[in-house]
Parts: sequence; structure tokens; C-alpha cells
Amino acid sequence: MGPMPVLTRDEAQTRAQLIDVHRYTVELDLTNAADPAGETFDSRTVIRFSARTDGTTFVELRPAELRSVTLDGQPLSPAGLVDNRLTLDGLTKGDHELRVDAAMRYSRTGEGMHRFTDPSDGETYTYSQMFLQDVQRVFAAFDQPDLKAVFELTVTAPEGWTVLANGITEHLGGGTWRAAPTPLISTYLVAVAAGPYHSVRAEHRGLPLGLHCRRSLAPYLDADAEEILDITRACFDRYHEKFEEPYPFDSYDQAFVPEFNAGAMENPGLVTFRDEYVFRSAVTDTERQARAMVIAHEMAHMWFGDLVTLTWWDDIWLNESFAEYMGYQTIAEATRFKDPWTAFGVARKSWGYDADQRPSTHPVAPAPDAVPDTASALLNFDGISYAKGASALRQLVAWLGEKDFLAGINTHFARHKFANATLADFIDSLAQGTDRDVHRWAEAWLRTTGVDTLTSKVVHAGREWTFTLDGGTAPHGPGRPHRVAVGVYDRDLADAGVLVLRERYETDVPATGPATARDGGRPALIVPNDQDLTYAKIRLDDVSEETVLRGISGVPDALTRAVLWNSLRDMVRDGELDGGSYLTTARVHLPEETDLAIVQGVLAFATDHIADRYTTPEERPAALAALGELCRDLIRRTEDGSNPGLRLTAVRTAIDVATQPGPLQAWLTEGTVPGGPELDPELRWRVLARLAVLDATDETAIAAELARDPSATGQEGAARCRAALPDAAAKRAAWDAMFASDELSNYLLRATAQGFWQPEQAELVREYVPRYYEDAVAVAARRGPAIADVVGLSAFPTPFVDAETLRLGERCLRDADPVPALRRRFTDQLDDLARALRVRQGTGKG
Repeated sequence: MGPMPVLTRDEAQTRAQLIDVHRYTVELDLTNAADPAGETFDSRTVIRFSARTDGTTFVELRPAELRSVTLDGQPLSPAGLVDNRLTLDGLTKGDHELRVDAAMRYSRTGEGMHRFTDPSDGETYTYSQMFLQDVQRVFAAFDQPDLKAVFELTVTAPEGWTVLANGITEHLGGGTWRAAPTPLISTYLVAVAAGPYHSVRAEHRGLPLGLHCRRSLAPYLDADAEEILDITRACFDRYHEKFEEPYPFDSYDQAFVPEFNAGAMENPGLVTFRDEYVFRSAVTDTERQARAMVIAHEMAHMWFGDLVTLTWWDDIWLNESFAEYMGYQTIAEATRFKDPWTAFGVARKSWGYDADQRPSTHPVAPAPDAVPDTASALLNFDGISYAKGASALRQLVAWLGEKDFLAGINTHFARHKFANATLADFIDSLAQGTDRDVHRWAEAWLRTTGVDTLTSKVVHAGREWTFTLDGGTAPHGPGRPHRVAVGVYDRDLADAGVLVLRERYETDVPATGPATARDGGRPALIVPNDQDLTYAKIRLDDVSEETVLRGISGVPDALTRAVLWNSLRDMVRDGELDGGSYLTTARVHLPEETDLAIVQGVLAFATDHIADRYTTPEERPAALAALGELCRDLIRRTEDGSNPGLRLTAVRTAIDVATQPGPLQAWLTEGTVPGGPELDPELRWRVLARLAVLDATDETAIAAELARDPSATGQEGAARCRAALPDAAAKRAAWDAMFASDELSNYLLRATAQGFWQPEQAELVREYVPRYYEDAVAVAARRGPAIADVVGLSAFPTPFVDAETLRLGERCLRDADPVPALRRRFTDQLDDLARALRVRQGTGKG
């Protein structure tokens, strides 16, 4: 199927001015879902709407077959459906009823009605993903966020299946289920999940709760059910303390579904999560914290996103930034995870910083004309809308005060509940409760692009010293206003390796007056943006930089260390610190690190960026060796079992950077790392994938491992390993599966892509680099934006950091007209490639 035509903002505004939509009655027949030969399902829709004046409009539908359409009892010709739009001519002022009967296709790309057969037991599952413009893959709709309506769904499914929806579902017999009517919600928030799901049910303060997953995952969900439900209850209670508006829906189900493209989706009353959050193998506490944050994030959407919804997609940040901020803040306040902002600083904030320095950057809140259609809107679900936006809100709370912030939020909910709102509405609500100039703040923070750099300047004489922060100029012009904490640290007199906090004070950038001279002698370390309350790159003064490189593990607070590690990361990316110095600091100080999120973030950057991209092929073995020795040190330091999460992290990275197969083969044969952990399925597939790269395994071993673990994760592991084999026939088969056929699901395509390109196999796969651009453009146009995202992200020839790969990519962007989703991925990948070239050449930002 080719790409869908886009809905423009102008078209949406015109339609919203003409009609009001009142109610959808939707009947879906999924009784053939378990039959592989059944490619379509029946979809019957009745839409009741009214026109304010006489006019013409259209309804969206992407059917395999359009059987019949009637408007006010009069048949319309199915031939009137052109480019997934059915024109409704000659509407008169008043009420209307549209009836549509169609056959719709099941999906394997995570868009529309996704169907998945579990290889573990042969059971089939379906779930919907209606986001942005995909409701038309399931039923006919006026598909835009500001035409809210009531939805009544009836689903017929095989006997023995469970059907879930936005409202409480009732089994009427004969495999037919009816969902309670929803309140007014947007089309993209409608949700259905049907299959032989395993369920855990509970109740909290009269609200029905449910957890659901595939039957093959039931033991793993049951093991974690109380943890997930405890977090759900705690977040529910905390939001009710913050928000005056009560939870607006009749139940709260959380379904963990297979091959889900995003982390989760905030469908009201039925949140869908990728089922990797049902942990089959050992995980770290940081990964459990990440799952808790996603739970809190999606629950925040029930108010901000579902109760009050954006009017058009230029305000997607109103959904995502708010939920991101509230997710981290709420688990810090209401759960056992007390320091999630460190993980945010290490993992999420760097995502935002990287995105904001690429040519594709955009304001947190782009101007309406910058998001002219749904295709452009889809591109803004990135580190800016999530991480930068959440960072901006965190800075806003620091500047405004939480009391005034929450007062503005509650005003917003009261004004716009079950309706739609814009950035202007949100800022007006915030302004009601404060004398601060929120509108000016919004212009500076939400309407501009780029990352400010705060540069430290220290002047000292005798025991007096003066510290200033220069906000300089940023890509958007003069720097934004920042309210930051400055941490002042001295060396401990009893232990020179330990730093102690002398004081922490707040200051404004730009400064509101001359800097005050401070007493006590020149500090060993001065940290701007201590506690990470603003969004900016920082540059330390020379003395502080040297202190950090030689003694970062002595900084007492994890969040401060995260700020400093981020600064070193930025300097490497900007060509101001060589990767070897970063690795040396990691090698010396990471074994002393107590925060697992920092360890994971530093190891990931050192492996994926420094070793794999920023070092030359000649330098890479030494970088891998340094990382391997660091991991062995971490493993030695955890032999007493005191920190299983740190040990697991070290083992994972040791596998990924191994250059000799012997130790890995021994682990696989014994089924354990000496002293633990035992090799669970995730670790076994990780070891086998690395052995494939190192030419130390074969198809027989991969097939045997798949027989041992025939799960969906096992299928992905086998695809990854087969694509990683250093064999011309294996590479050819993997390439054809990705680009010559449309059979691979989104997840199997991603796994194959992850195995294909390996730095160790550059000469074997070099011939595929020019083919990549041509074939990626074709498959993206053929299979749509979800697959475009996979081939642009996971299938990009990342190991080839050279001018020719860059030239070919730039030519593709110029001449080949890739679909918007792939164009955005190419733009970002090529900018990262150009940066890696500059870092290798020592030319810095360039």
C-alpha cells in the first residue's frame, strides 16, 4: 500500500467550521483474525453529525473494499472514494447520518489494526493504533483532533477471546462484545484490543483496573503485577492531589501488546504499551524505573491530551512535554524511585540536546504554519517535543513556583475539559495565577530553537573570587532567560578524592546585576546548572574541568554528576574534548559510580558513539579494549552480589565490545557468567549475536537457540544473528528480506537491520551502501511511515563514517524525493555522520 494523502491544517479548519460530529457507532468483525488467510476484517460505521451551513466536506477511509455508503438514507457511489477521501456533496444545514460498510486490512506495521501470531503457542492477538491519521485504517471518520465525539463500539471476535476498549466492555454472547460509550474524545484516541489476553484485574477507589498481555507472557506479568498496580495506584492518587478535575473515564486498563511502535499510547481508559515492558529476562532497577515513568507519563495524558486535547498537531508538545515532566516528577514524589531526574538528565535530556542541534530542529511549540499537514506533524515526535519541552516546563516550575504552575494547570482543565485548546489558551491559563510575564517566557523558551551554552568565567584574587555565567548567543539569537543553581565544591581535607559542597546558590542568566565577590578561596569545582533545573549546555572553567576529568566520582550528588557527564559528552560531540580523554575518565571513575543510570548512559555513549563512530577503524580496537577492561573491573567489583543491576549492565556491555569469542563461547556453554548472572534468553541472544559478528557461530547454532526460545523475542534474536553472520549469502538474504519483500513485520525488520551493519564487517557490506539509499526510498514509499522510520533509523549504514556515504545521502535527499518520515531520518542521520567526520578530523563544530 502506498503512502496516504495528508490532511492539511487548512482543510481541518475548514471542516471544523462546517460540521460538528456527535456520535460514532462502530461495529468491527474480527472473527477471522486467527486465520492467516483472512487478510481483512469487516468495519461498519454510523456517524451522526450536523452541518452549520450548506456545504461540502469529506470523510476519511482506507479500505480494502468499500461495499456501501449511504448519507441520510441515500446511497453514495463507492467510486466517490478517491485517495482515501469520500466526498460528501450537497450537505444542508442541520443533522446528518452517514453509514459506511467496508472491509479493512489487518496490519503488520503497528498502524491501524495490527495482527500478531505468537510463535510460542500459535495464539493470535489484535490491537489498534489510531494515532494521527490511522483511524481511517480501521473505520470511517472525520479524522482530526478537534472534532471530538462519543464513540460506541461493538466487536465480534472468536469465542474465548477478550475484547478491551476505551470503556468497560460487556460480553453479549456469541463472541460479541459491547463497550460503554465514551465521553467526548478525539478520533485518534479510540482503542480496541482483542485476543486471548491474560488479564490481572484489580480496583482502586472504585475504579476498575486491568493489566493484560499475551498468554505466553502471563508468568512474567503475574510476577510484576503488584509492582505495576502499586505504581498505578500511587500515580492515580498523586494526580488527584495535584489536579482538581477527577479522572474522567470509567476504567483504567493497561495492555502490553506485541510489535508496538512507540513506548506506549495514551488511549483513554485503555493505555497500550510495548510488551517489552513485561520483563522476560533480568533487568536493572533503572529499567524498572523507566517502566514506572512510562506508566506515570501515560496516566498524565488522561488529563493533558485526552480530557483537554490539542486543536491541531502544532501543539503536540502540550501533550508530550507535560506528560514527560509529570511522569518524572510524579514517580519521584509517589513511588520508591526517588531520583528519576538523574536518569532523565542522562538519557532523555541528551536526546533533546542532540535533536536540537540538527538542521531538523524546531521550536518546542512551532508556529502553526510550520505544521501545515499531518505528515509534517508526525516528524515532531522527537527529543524536542518530549525532553526539551519537559526541561522547559521544569525550568518554568523553578521560575514560577509549583503552586502557581498547578493553579494554571487546573484553570486550563476547568476551561477546556472534553474540548480542545491551543498554546495561547495554555499560556493564558498559566498567566491567571501569577504576576510573572508568562507570555514573554513562552516566546523565549517555546518559540525558539537551539541549545544555549552557559560558559563559566572565574576571576579570583587571594581568598576572593567572582563567578559569572555567560549565556552568549544561541542559534535562535540572544540566549534565553535561565534560573540556575550554582554548586561550589572543595576537596575534602581528609580525602583529596572526595569533593564536598561548600554552598549552592541561585542566579539568573543573563545576570540582573554585577556579580558578588565571594570569600573562602578559589573552589576546586564550580558547577553551573547544579541540580539540572535548566536546559543548556555548560562549559566549565579550566580548573573545574580538570577537577572533573580527574575526580568526577568524588562529586557527592548523582544529579550533579549527571550534569558533569553531560558536559563531557557535549564537549566530545563538539570536538572540544577527545574521545580518549572521555574513555580515560570513564575507565578511572565509572567503577566508583553508585548511580546505575549514569553507568548505563556513559557506557552507551562510549560504545555507540566514541568506539563505533568517533574513533577511526585503526583506533577502534584500543577503544574496545579499554571498554572491555572497564567492564571486567565492574564485574570484579560486583562479585559479592551487592549490586546485581551494575553487574548486569557490565556484562551486557562486555558482550557488546568483546573482540575475542572464547570467553563468550564459554559463557554460552556453561549457561552463566562465572559468579552470575545466569544467561537468560536476553543474554543468550546477545552473546550469540556478538559471536555471529565475530564469525564464531553459524546457522546450526542459531536454529538450535531458536528451538530453545521460539518466542517472538527469540524470532527477533534469530533474525538479528542471521543478519550479523559475516557471510555474503547471509547478507544477501537479510537485504532481500528487508527491501525486496514486504513480509517482515516492523519488529522483525528492525531486528534484521540491527544485525546487518557491523564495523567489523565493513568490507563485506560496503557494496550495499549505495544500494541502501535507493532501496530505502522505495520501501518507505511502499510500506508507509512506520517502516520508513525503521529503515531510516535502524537500517542506516552507521559504521561508514566517510565522505562518500555522506555524499550519497545528500544526493538522495536532493534528487530521490524520499517520503517525509524518511527524509527526516536521513537529514538527522547525515548530520550525525557529518559531526562524526568532524570529530574524527579534529575540526570541532565546523
